[in-house]
Amino acid sequence: MTEPVLSVHNLSVEFVTRHSVLRAIDGISFDIAKGEVLGVVGESGAGKSVTGLAVIGLIDPPGRLSGGEIYLSGLRIDNLPPEEMRRIRGKRIGMIFQDPLTSLNPLYKIGDQLVETIRTHSTLSESAARKRAIDLLAEVGIPAPDKRIDAYPHEFSGGMRQRVVIALAICAEPELIIADEPTTALDVSVQAQIIALIKRLGRDHGTAVMLVTHDMGVIAETSDRVAVMYSGRVAEIGPVRDVVQNPLHPYAKGLMGAIPTLAGNTERLVQIPGSMPRLSAIPPGCSFNPRCAFAFDRCRVERPEPMMHGTQAVACHLYDTPAKVSAA
Repeated sequence: MTEPVLSVHNLSVEFVTRHSVLRAIDGISFDIAKGEVLGVVGESGAGKSVTGLAVIGLIDPPGRLSGGEIYLSGLRIDNLPPEEMRRIRGKRIGMIFQDPLTSLNPLYKIGDQLVETIRTHSTLSESAARKRAIDLLAEVGIPAPDKRIDAYPHEFSGGMRQRVVIALAICAEPELIIADEPTTALDVSVQAQIIALIKRLGRDHGTAVMLVTHDMGVIAETSDRVAVMYSGRVAEIGPVRDVVQNPLHPYAKGLMGAIPTLAGNTERLVQIPGSMPRLSAIPPGCSFNPRCAFAFDRCRVERPEPMMHGTQAVACHLYDTPAKVSAA
């Protein structure tokens, strides 16, 4: 079996405040293989974006990595000096942010930003880098790239700006791309084009993609596997078809049940009662237990660890045989 491009082991991230230490990520583990798209889904506050920032080394104080290890193609990167991590970021790991305007400098032409990034991570001359930039713009679907390369970010639509950001992310041919809500601000037709583009990256370039989103439609269309996060933990992870069609964790079941279908069923959509707990008030045991209709005594005192159930790993006591017997 080939080594995964990204391997995260027992990762924890904390934020230190004057009054307490808040744990935003609490011991999560997952792998992403070459050419694979892993979708990371959950409510706002689940820890999806923080996980992506931790992988790319952009957790700023008062945040800190408090435990675990992150490996990129076998190289441990969570303990690298900032300068060494900066060289990896952009070259071996690309990042696509939710708002393309945060990634593009409004004062510089698109071409200048692409050429600078290409030359930072390669030995190409100015003219060769410009030709490479034009090719990249064409690859991500920018019409007339030889002319649009001299435009400023404000001269592009939201979807076109996101394409430019994707071009920036792939210009150094990274092994891994972290896409944080890349389609959120775009209309549906543009979303479909961006999704197709992300899928093509894995297929044509062998790029591993970590796709962070709250949109299950995007996950179902784009991902090979999906990790469902809740309160800084991975509640369930497995092949996307299995998790969408047969979710195991009660939270995953609630998420999937809340998706409307084109079949036009008259049944009411599932509603998960309550809301995600604040970091300062995470309950003991399983953090989902106050909202779970299946919770029993063990759920309130003992935190479940992920266990394999078929093709899926699920962190739920319901799938632990001794727990079932004692709860009966």
